[in-house]
Order: sequence, then structure tokens, then C-alpha cells
Amino acid sequence: MFKNLTEQQAKEQILQMVANYYSVFHNQPEFKPGDRIPYASRVYDHQEMVNLVDSSLEFWLTAGRYTEEFEKKFAQYLGVQYCALVNSGSSANLIAFMSLTSPLLGERAIKRGDEIITVAAGFPTTVSPIIQYRAVPVFIDVTIPQYNIDVDMLEKALTDKTKAVMIAHTLGNPFDLSSVKGFCDKHSLWLVEDNCDALGSKYVINGEKKFTGTIGDIGTSSFYPPHHMTMGEGGAVYTSHSLLAKIIKSFRDWGRDCECPSGIDNLCRHRFDNQYGELPVGYDHKYVYSHFGYNLKATDMQAAIGCAQLEKLPNFVERRRHNFDRLKSALYGIKDKVILPEPCANSIPSWFGFMITCKSDLNRNQIVQYLERKGVQTRMLFAGNLTKHPCFDELRESGTGYRVIGELTNTDRIMNDTFWVGVYPGMTNEMIDYMAEMIREAVEIQ
Repeated sequence: MFKNLTEQQAKEQILQMVANYYSVFHNQPEFKPGDRIPYASRVYDHQEMVNLVDSSLEFWLTAGRYTEEFEKKFAQYLGVQYCALVNSGSSANLIAFMSLTSPLLGERAIKRGDEIITVAAGFPTTVSPIIQYRAVPVFIDVTIPQYNIDVDMLEKALTDKTKAVMIAHTLGNPFDLSSVKGFCDKHSLWLVEDNCDALGSKYVINGEKKFTGTIGDIGTSSFYPPHHMTMGEGGAVYTSHSLLAKIIKSFRDWGRDCECPSGIDNLCRHRFDNQYGELPVGYDHKYVYSHFGYNLKATDMQAAIGCAQLEKLPNFVERRRHNFDRLKSALYGIKDKVILPEPCANSIPSWFGFMITCKSDLNRNQIVQYLERKGVQTRMLFAGNLTKHPCFDELRESGTGYRVIGELTNTDRIMNDTFWVGVYPGMTNEMIDYMAEMIREAVEIQ
């Protein structure tokens, strides 16, 4: 088939066939009432598939030219200086936290036994790195209907062991960044923004509109299929702090001290010049390790998909806002029976989902089961109250693994009374309207 073609001509023919394949076999069927409405799904066109095949034909497989392109363009989109692509959002959180343990940070480095302020109403991998390092998560309550950290509790959580605040922007709704950033600056604490559910959200701070994930010291994103954009798997860690950027890449790339890219030798021209630790002078710098790191890189095929998705991201964000607003308007008539979500002041959320909390005369489980029977997929707010899960049994029994400040009253209410539905950009007005109708029915029949 390709005998008389150049490699480039053959590649162009293959990629055109891929685009044609998409148009024939990947069209989405028209929605009919009663069809399954997932809380999230991939939204893509031929370009993602073309990029994926293009990368596979090169067969570089690990991080390469698409990775470089994605890191550069993603940093530009966010307005940060540095971005490191990784293999998942959970890995992004792991690297973000571990970077703050680096001895290169001197007295500000997090040590075992130091405390990190966070919340229990969220996803476990915001907290797991803290526990795995044997630092101490300090949990404070959240507010309803914003579902974010209660900033009035921050000072009560502070001790001489506090080193950082690490929290997520819940389902795309920014937390009160003015208060949290002010608290961190006042006490010289690190701020890690878990931005995995909030890519594209903005917050106005000091009169400037900025993307969430860029206001703290480090931000993280996830590109798992339900998120704002996808690579299948994948994540990113980003910062404008040059030393943190160096540490982040070291932890991602086995803990290497050398910054030369994989597959490129002696870019710095000093590969065999120096002496490190107790190694002999001239020991190969590519095999010098300044951290106990990992290999958490993504593949270039994932990055190729990400490059196509990034072009669509602004439209994805706008559609999420449209879907959220349409659903909220349609549910206004039942606000005496449920609590509808509210954005944080000074924020422009890029909504990941639509949270609903049942008031006292409603049974959350009955509503959820009704919706599921009608084809509307639902989700809890992840862990609900993370400290109630089996993984905390050992920590609870030891009495030293974590601290709770005050009562987690709203956190427990979310665990018992709250659920959410999706607003992903593939949802049509017809899907939103059907979902709203089913939610109203579920509430009114109780």
C-alpha cells in the first residue's frame, strides 16, 4: 500500500484515514429521554485520534515532542512559568507535597511530624501524600453551600508545627483564596492548590483575575477522563517558583539531580565535571540523585491527546458554566427542599459538578436511587468524611496520625445528605432539562 510513497506521504494517508474513521464510527447518538446521562464523559473529535496515531507512528513512547509542546502551552494557558506533565492527578498531588520536603528548601522544608492543614470532605489523594510521609493532616470543617474550607477555623488549626495548607477547589468552586493565601503569607506557610476538579476556574485577588492553581505555591491538575480535559490518564504540576520547579522535576524523574531530558546526554556540558555527596569526582551526573524520587512521567501518546484537548478547553469551560446555570435555574423551584450550590465570592468557577444537599425532610439515598433508575448518574462528594473510612482505623487507634479542629459538622452532613450530578460539556440542553425534571420528581415524591 505504501510501497511508492515517502514516509511523510504514508503518514498523511494514515492520519486522513484515522480522521475518516472517527467521522464514521465515533458519532454520538442523539439523546432520548431515559437514556443514560453519565456524570462525566470524554468530549473529543478526530484531532485527538489523529494526534494519538501520529505519536504512535513515531514510536518514541515516553515523553517527547508532544510532552514538550503540552507543558509549554499548558503553562501559557495558566500564566505560570513551569509545568511538569505526570501520569495522573494523584501523582501530581504526591509530587507537589513531596517537593515541599526537599532539603533544598532549608528551614521551610516539611519534616516528618510537621502539620498540614486540610479538609476531610474531598478526595483521598489530596491527603494521602501527607499521611504516607508521616506528616500530620489537620482537618477542619467546610462550609455549605460552597463546600470549601471554613477559613474562620484556620487560626485555630495553627501550631508551631504547621508548615502548609493543602486543599482542593471543590467541584470547580474556588475556595476563599484571599483568606487562605493571606493566612499562609502571614505565617510563612506553603499553599498547595489541588486544582484537579477546577481547571479553568478563576479568582479575583488583589484586583487581578487569575486561574486557580496559580495563586498558591504549587497547583495540580488531573486529566483522567471525567475531568475538564483528558489524556485518558495524566496530570500536571505547575508553579512559577524556579526552585520548586527544579525539585518537582527531580521527584518526577527518579529523584535525579541532573536536569537534562531523557535520551539527551550532557546538554549542560558538565556531565563529568563535579563532585556530589560522597561520590567520586566526575561521577556521571545523570546518575546522581538529590531526592528519593519516582518515575511518574506520562507517555508522549497521552500528551498528544492533551495537546488536542487543550485547544478545546476554553469552550469546555464555557459549556460547563452554561450547563450549571441552566440546571440551577431549572431547580430554583425546589430550593425550599434542597440546598443548591453557591460560588465562592470573587470567583468564576469552571464547574466540575452540581452539588445538592437534602434538607431534613428528605432522604438522600432514596433520591439518588430514583435518579439512577431514571438514567441519571450520581456521585457522592468523594470520601464524604475521609476520617470515617477503613483506611483511618489504624490512625484513629494510634491517636497520633491526624488531628481534627472543632467538629466536622458540615463534613458529616455532606457525608449523609449530599450528592452531585454532572455538567460536563458533552451535555446538551435536552439532557440538562431531563436531568432537572428527574431531580424535581425525585424530591417531590418524598
